[in-house]
Amino acid sequence: MLTRRSVLGAFAGVAAVAAGLSGAAAQDEGPIKIGEINSYSALPAFTEPYRKGWEMAVEEINAAGGVMGRQLEVISRDDGGKPGNAVKIAEELLSRERVDLFAGTFFSHIGLAVSDFAAQKQVVFVAAEPLTDALVWSKGNRYTFRLRPSTFVQSALLAREAANLDAVRWATIAPNYKYGQDAVAVFKEELKRLKPEVEFVEEQWPALGKIDAGVTVRALEAAKPDAIYNVTFGGDLAAFVREGNLRGLFEGREVASLLTGEPEYLEPLGDETPNGWIVTGYPWDEIEKDEHKIFVKSYQDRWGENPKLGSLVGYITIQAIAAAIEEGQTTKTELLVQAFRGLGFETPLGTLYFRRADHQSTMGAYVGRTFNRDGKGEMVGWRYVSGQDVLPGPDVVNKIRPKDDID
Repeated sequence: MLTRRSVLGAFAGVAAVAAGLSGAAAQDEGPIKIGEINSYSALPAFTEPYRKGWEMAVEEINAAGGVMGRQLEVISRDDGGKPGNAVKIAEELLSRERVDLFAGTFFSHIGLAVSDFAAQKQVVFVAAEPLTDALVWSKGNRYTFRLRPSTFVQSALLAREAANLDAVRWATIAPNYKYGQDAVAVFKEELKRLKPEVEFVEEQWPALGKIDAGVTVRALEAAKPDAIYNVTFGGDLAAFVREGNLRGLFEGREVASLLTGEPEYLEPLGDETPNGWIVTGYPWDEIEKDEHKIFVKSYQDRWGENPKLGSLVGYITIQAIAAAIEEGQTTKTELLVQAFRGLGFETPLGTLYFRRADHQSTMGAYVGRTFNRDGKGEMVGWRYVSGQDVLPGPDVVNKIRPKDDID
């Protein structure tokens, strides 16, 4: 019979080994400290479910005996959506709290800032959520590992879908920072490669969190595109959808929209949810994997609500950290780096790996279409694509990643 403990059997095994080999001595070493940094106040729609996910994982692992006979302790701080704050927090967590490693961050520019700090201080950083490709490619470093599927993976998936459409004239809209810039660049390159006759007739770059939806929609409308590629999320997405619906921007036009199928962003659209958008997301209530069903039930029991994608990301982040520490039987940085590289670990999505070539996990994405069912948005016709099926091989990565992590 499936139980929560069966999914966490590896962690229970860790506890048994630790108890048999070092018992009280291991406990005397104190907790394993994880310094967690995220933009809780700047984007609560994603980060609050994320917090609940990692809290639940910590509770489950500690209840099963911890890792190496030691409890996990997460020391969490809010960066307020500012890279400068995040770096100051990281310094404090390292110098005052003596954390063993860093985890978290959401926005790409903040993830890059913490990654750079981690490299300078030679501390492992498990980037849970930031999506920029630079994090593991052009600005990748020995100490940074990223969990979520990258901008490249998700944008390339949507480009594949877009290539099958009749649309030739495309417009784009994306927040004007690293993530949005990367998402548009990848989509354009991949779509042009797959369908050379495509042309891009308009680009809109609203400031993150400050979209002027009226101006943006009018500009897109004036360009008369066949289809639109959208990268906005959160409040910007809601404003864009509302104004686009009002002006009929989406009528007769295909829309490929990054992240829009995630419950954090889809559910708030409510009865304004457009039909038929091609999206990446998280159809949590339809995933049939046994491990995932156990996760959903545990989350619902613990928090009295349904999981979001952030919940899953937070949960898996802690699973990955615990698995790496167990693999290396240490929290010492260099040994932990070696443990993470090529690591396979069990999650509600099955076994994931951190690739040796670029420290990117093989976590994939769900691709489907939006559907407005009785005033509620959902994903339909979806499928899961592993990151490994989309990511470039080591030969490509080696050309763009700094040579700072040669063994």
